Amino acid sequence: MDDPNMPVETFRAYFLGCCWVAIGSFINQMFTFRQPSLTIGSTAIQIMLFPCGQFLAKVLPDWGFTAFGRRHSLNPGPWNNKEQMLATLMVNVGSTSSNFMSYVVVMKLERFFNQSWVNFGFIFLMNFSTQFFGFGLAGLLRRWVVYPAKAIWPSLLPTVMLNRTLLLPEDRHSIHGWKMTRYRFFFTVLIAMMVYYWLPGFLFTALSTFNWMTWIAPKNLNLGVITGSNQIGLNPLTTFDWGVIGYSAPLAVPFFSMANQWFGMLISAFIMIGLWYSNYKWMGYLPINSTSSFDNTGAKYNASRIINEDLTLNAENYKNYSPPFLSIGYVMIYGSEFVMFTMSVVYIWLAERKALTTAFGSFYRSIRHRKDNSNFKEYDDVFCRLMSKYPEVPDWWYLCILGVSLAFAIIAVEVYDTHTPWWGVIVIIFICIFLIMPSAIVFSITGYQLGFNDIAIIVAGYMVPEHAIANMICRVFGWNVDAQAESLIGDQKLGHYAKIPPRALLRGQLLATVIQTFITIAAYNVLTESFSDLCASDQANKFVCPFPNALYTATLVWGVVGPKRIFNTLYPMLKWSFLIGVLVGAPVYYLRWFGMKYVPFIKNWNPIMMIAGMSLWNSGYNMAYYTPGMEVSFVFMYYIRRRYLAWWTKYNFVLAAALSAGVALCAILVFVSLQVTNVSIPWWGRTVSGAGVDGGTYPAVKFTVADGEIFGPTYWE
Repeated sequence: MDDPNMPVETFRAYFLGCCWVAIGSFINQMFTFRQPSLTIGSTAIQIMLFPCGQFLAKVLPDWGFTAFGRRHSLNPGPWNNKEQMLATLMVNVGSTSSNFMSYVVVMKLERFFNQSWVNFGFIFLMNFSTQFFGFGLAGLLRRWVVYPAKAIWPSLLPTVMLNRTLLLPEDRHSIHGWKMTRYRFFFTVLIAMMVYYWLPGFLFTALSTFNWMTWIAPKNLNLGVITGSNQIGLNPLTTFDWGVIGYSAPLAVPFFSMANQWFGMLISAFIMIGLWYSNYKWMGYLPINSTSSFDNTGAKYNASRIINEDLTLNAENYKNYSPPFLSIGYVMIYGSEFVMFTMSVVYIWLAERKALTTAFGSFYRSIRHRKDNSNFKEYDDVFCRLMSKYPEVPDWWYLCILGVSLAFAIIAVEVYDTHTPWWGVIVIIFICIFLIMPSAIVFSITGYQLGFNDIAIIVAGYMVPEHAIANMICRVFGWNVDAQAESLIGDQKLGHYAKIPPRALLRGQLLATVIQTFITIAAYNVLTESFSDLCASDQANKFVCPFPNALYTATLVWGVVGPKRIFNTLYPMLKWSFLIGVLVGAPVYYLRWFGMKYVPFIKNWNPIMMIAGMSLWNSGYNMAYYTPGMEVSFVFMYYIRRRYLAWWTKYNFVLAAALSAGVALCAILVFVSLQVTNVSIPWWGRTVSGAGVDGGTYPAVKFTVADGEIFGPTYWE
């Protein structure tokens, strides 16, 4: 049901939305460099918005004016669910961290590339461009991933349920013996989690990194590498911390998606172990799961020895130093991603060809007949019928936003010393547009985001060879544009569920993104001035910058050294991954299609998700982060959903929202009150997880080299 007369774009909705966008984007930008990262998500924001909205509804006077036949007031009545959702969507868009600020860290920090020319003007132009370019893509993709009923966007359902819990009336009736309202249930779980999180979050951190198997023999290399929470993580019980368990969103993502990813990750774990022990491509000399690059002595790769002052490759120095070696974990990420990218294009086209063809026709008609502003008439589900009452946002509006952001990007790369040709940015953007469709479709159904940053850096490595900054600029458009677009598309689906008028949603999203563009820059400045050892591996407050470090490695490998050298000299098998993806896309689709006729269970097999699971490895993120999520998903998303559907329908997504909000709020409280002031309680429960091989006290490599010796090929240039 929907009430089209319910106030949406009110003063109090915009006021609270802007305030919490500023607060959320500042905090989230700060904590994105921490591991594990802490995020004020839409669940926590809704909790904070709700009492604020109720307060303003009581204290604001009913002052207003009439315009266009409608009265606009500071206080149009009780705080309603549409105001709450509009403010939440603004915060959801604006409070997220800006991915580009990680690139700024790598460009500016002395421990990375130390580029003094990266000033406010360049940062603003790039931040604005990458954030707003996603609007254009999001608007164009509505027909594929917003309007179709099968695009449920499972990761958004806790936000929808929380909105209903806080603001819509609820009947009290018994469900399997439970009479508790969702509202009371939410705040009971929230408070309980905020009390409990002090244990794994501060007092007894071994409950968070529960690598209990390694406690048996901390010095044992094999035990530490196989079961350690910082290595492979083969451990049936890895944590008691919801911040770790909830990393994979197990109460929102469908069980079939979680299971496919987990089994793919398990298969890749055994592949990695076998290759590491056999010292394939000298990987036994390196940590098994690291996103750093190493030289031929096993030390961290020293980029200053192979680059000139303008960050181009010095071929002679490179020849005299070392090629960059990658861990088997990092090679697994690249290989599986390359297969996944090309396979997903083929697979999604075969699986969704009818829907894709229909949507393309709809897009063509909307451009040709611009006066017809409604795209809902081609869809016959209840949501589209209700939304058809509101004026749609014309496609050419989104195209204009796309054009402005593209102009900002070209100005940035041409005016500043980026060594990036303007046409290179356009090439990367066209690749993004081509690949975002299968990615968004997969995301809307499974809750998994593919991402295309690795494709961009390889293409850039060929277009602008042997230059670090140019490679990073192309990569940020390859990732940030698609990530922003998919985030905005998801928010459009939230607005679709909540029946927010499309033009009201667009206005709120644009305003929130403008605020976020400036606030994230301010957060970066505060962070760099507060910590002189930012991004160091032993940073006291855990601001170790996992993504900037991985970005630095990738830039060295694919930007400075270049894909030609990597593919031809060190890891030639990687280039065949693209072809493998193309060749297996059609066979696995038809295998699943025919198999479902005879083996019904095979319908739950998703080859894209299984390959995606093989790419989930990252420094510090491994099976220890996904096994507990798989276990929780089995209990709630499979067993309880099948046996106690009424209970699951009423409480599951409320539980997800309450647990995540409790962790976020308490983690921020712990950080502000204790960790910033370096308060510590030195005892066994806080130190045991960091002892031994898994904690880095002892080397986590299978083979070592003697002083003065090297491993690897004799010639590499």
